[in-house]
Amino acid sequence: MLPAMRTMRTSAIFLSLVLATAACGGGGDPGPRPLSTHFQDTYIASISVDQQGEITSTETAYSVAKREQAKADADQREAKVTLDVARNEAKSAKLDESSAKSRVDAARKSADQNRIKESEKEQQAAQLSRTAADERVKYYQAYQDWLKALSRYTAENTYWRESQYELAKARLAQKNSIAPAGFNYDAYVQQEAQRNKKTETYRGRADDAKNKAVAARQRWVAIQGEADKILGKKSEFPDPMASPRPMGDDPTMGSGGMTIGGGGGASSDSGVPTADDPATNNGQ
Repeated sequence: MLPAMRTMRTSAIFLSLVLATAACGGGGDPGPRPLSTHFQDTYIASISVDQQGEITSTETAYSVAKREQAKADADQREAKVTLDVARNEAKSAKLDESSAKSRVDAARKSADQNRIKESEKEQQAAQLSRTAADERVKYYQAYQDWLKALSRYTAENTYWRESQYELAKARLAQKNSIAPAGFNYDAYVQQEAQRNKKTETYRGRADDAKNKAVAARQRWVAIQGEADKILGKKSEFPDPMASPRPMGDDPTMGSGGMTIGGGGGASSDSGVPTADDPATNNGQ
């Protein structure tokens, strides 16, 4: 094989591998990396506890951040199941709409006015139910997208809180003239600043995703309310962003999935919900 042809073939193979990797998500965001700089507790163990107030507070914030991350991850897993169910319900609603149309056609051929009136009412309800089912899928998808962004934010926030904890230990060591081999106080300062910046970036993304989910919810609540009026009954579809939250719901646990913001009925309210979102306070 000629060198030029061999080079072209090699380039083609390399390009195909790059495209395949990108298609599989190989070029995506790998997620946050663990901290590179830690301070060993043993070096400050002999220092009076009275001087360790900052260490205690940052360690507590770090612990809370880890629980918030676990909560967001648990909700994200449960939301996927709910979305899958909603998609199946949307398919069923589409079949019901098709069946209702067939009954209207049959009723019109019979010339029975009562039958026609009843079947047309059924068709209207089926159409609204199908539209509401489609909007519910969009809402749950937007909700899941928010939880995904929230999960990433809480992961970044956990590392930021850990970096604050490590910085507090390094600061206490510096104040007490403790300097282990290779100790560089500025490295802890820079690490905390970098993690803080990344956390704010992903907090903004989570906020944007939440706003989209709120808008999707409001569209669904409106159309579901219309469908409920025609059907003459209130639907009981899960509404994860409804408010107020149910009593006894632990914000630090997954507890059934739809726990961020609560889980009321379909058209319980039309205002902007208040969600159990760690991004709203950021622990500051």
